[in-house]
Amino acid sequence: MHRTDPPYASRLTPHGTSTTVLAFDFGEKRIGAAVGDTAVGIAHPLATLAATDKQRRYAAVAALIREWQPSLVVVGLPTHLDGTEHELSRLARKFARELGTRFGLPVELVDERLTSAAAESSLRESGVATRKRRPLVDRVAAQHILQSYLDAAARPTGNA
Repeated sequence: MHRTDPPYASRLTPHGTSTTVLAFDFGEKRIGAAVGDTAVGIAHPLATLAATDKQRRYAAVAALIREWQPSLVVVGLPTHLDGTEHELSRLARKFARELGTRFGLPVELVDERLTSAAAESSLRESGVATRKRRPLVDRVAAQHILQSYLDAAARPTGNA
């Protein structure tokens, strides 16, 4: 969940060192993935995982975790525009819990309202043809989720 004073900010490595963070835009059919680094503070789209079944979904996630060796995982929490949760919210929370249990990594939930629309808009503005956008939307949505996390983590917490 997006917070004004992020509780996860204290777990990030300080001043010039970096922490790799993976982010996921959970969906029942596809999962978008993005990667970022706390020192640079910029998220990059990474992959779209076609999650046909649970075993393949977690095998693909495991491969990304092995490759990128993140210190933290961020999962987008979908909600209605007014912030109330729905069935996909429950499934995203379950996915986040399973990631933490399976991979022994801290997992943060981040409000993902309108990230798919923002991703679609970014791709359209970049000139990506309509038919080529679909496989990219989920990973760009994950990028937006992660960028939101990185931006919040970089803000001073008021303890200065």
